[in-house]
Amino acid sequence: MTTSKRHLVIDVAAVSLVLAGFAGALLAPTDRLQGDLQRLMYVHVPSAWLAYLSFAVTLVASVAWLRTRRDRWDELAVSSVEVGVFFTALTLTTGSLWGKPVWGVWWTWDPRLVTTALLFLVYLGYLGLRRGIVDPDVRARRSAILGIIAFVQIPIVHMSVVWWRTLHQPPTVLKPGQPSMDPGMLGVLLLNVVAFTVTYAALVRRRVEIARAEAAVEDALLSDDSPLAGDAVTAPTHVEVLDV
Repeated sequence: MTTSKRHLVIDVAAVSLVLAGFAGALLAPTDRLQGDLQRLMYVHVPSAWLAYLSFAVTLVASVAWLRTRRDRWDELAVSSVEVGVFFTALTLTTGSLWGKPVWGVWWTWDPRLVTTALLFLVYLGYLGLRRGIVDPDVRARRSAILGIIAFVQIPIVHMSVVWWRTLHQPPTVLKPGQPSMDPGMLGVLLLNVVAFTVTYAALVRRRVEIARAEAAVEDALLSDDSPLAGDAVTAPTHVEVLDV
């Protein structure tokens, strides 16, 4: 990807976020009960959607890697997880900011909150697993297996407000029938979902490029022809203390 195209993608993502933020802050109607506090929805809901999308992409990429053993799928899987972890953290943060004035507490052991927090921790563990394995093939295989198994949390998180009694409101957009939301609010919400999705695509694309560069450096270091390969073998395993 050329520098000009990369900048164009980033510029489009930035402009879409600015326009969506402007619409959420100034154009969307004010909620009758919550007032301007309700505008957190235009960040909270798209962030949750992007967490779902990120880990769904990781699921697909993990299955594809197990079938093909192609590095590009592993690079896509880890890139999507990193971006997904960010959006999951943003979901938890905005939810806490919203919950304090509405529920009276920053955190409560609500099924939706608990399952989302577990989702965040499991995918942090995915990233930790990758950092703890040196062999690229073993790392990719174990990460792919975890990326597939971990996705089972997504339907649990989404359906938690239906399966259990919860303070969190039930689905308003993805619900049977028509969404129970003001059309003006719904339009701005969908605009923010699109803007966040474009941003996700830009971030993942850039992260994949970085992952490929990291893989190239790793391959060079592990290759027999690398001048650093011998140093890695003969490096001293102790530290000499110099007398002063």
